[in-house]
Amino acid sequence: MIPIDRRSALRAAAGAAVAGALATGCTDGTSDPVPASAAPSGSPSANGSSSGGSRPVAKSAPAPRRFPGRPVEIAHGPRDRPRVALTFHGQGDPATATALLAEAERAGARVTVLAVGEWLDEHPALARRILDGGHDLGNHTLHHTDISEMDEARAYAEITGCADRLRRLTGSIGTWFRPSRTQHATPLVRRLAARAGYPHVLSYDVDSLDFTSPGATAVTRTVTEEIRNGSVVSLHFGYADTVAALPALLDALERRGLRAVTTTELLT
Repeated sequence: MIPIDRRSALRAAAGAAVAGALATGCTDGTSDPVPASAAPSGSPSANGSSSGGSRPVAKSAPAPRRFPGRPVEIAHGPRDRPRVALTFHGQGDPATATALLAEAERAGARVTVLAVGEWLDEHPALARRILDGGHDLGNHTLHHTDISEMDEARAYAEITGCADRLRRLTGSIGTWFRPSRTQHATPLVRRLAARAGYPHVLSYDVDSLDFTSPGATAVTRTVTEEIRNGSVVSLHFGYADTVAALPALLDALERRGLRAVTTTELLT
């Protein structure tokens, strides 16, 4: 159980970040905010930083894996084990992201982050921070625009553009790909993801609806009412309600005997 004072500390630490995060958060609903620019904020250098920093690339991160017997689009893991995957769409204020990662780690949870490429351009150190915490890191397209509406060339550029950022920062294209602004990939997007090196597309079976800003209690209730063994939950870094909801959500999982693991662990 997470103490009340720890919850208060998390909310206080993230308080200064959430206002900016609300303006830039990554979402997938039709009413979601769109990033201010549809162009990259700068191509990363060989060391992964668009600002010319000298952060060295550590050992290569895990690469995508094929899971025999699993469909191309994965929405959940095995239903016979008390494990779940909390997956976060990676965009928004870095202080909020760091606070969420720290809270998950304090509770012994591991998560999956699907990062937007232009977010990695702006905050390259977060790629290694995510991996160093024992979490999965994946691809959520370069600009987070509606990939389902794109032609083949543009959609492929969205996938490979983010993959390039991940490779330069971590030595790998990431373990997962999730399409932007949609729960399910079109047949074209599935083919393009495979061409880019991702055997599976990661979907989800529980939508927290945190991007609608319904309040922390509502986020927790939505997830806990729908989650079960093997569930993959869609959450976002860039929303105040998610920050406030996470301690109570992790408490609820613990009470139900559900362990939050990376998506790779969920399927292994």
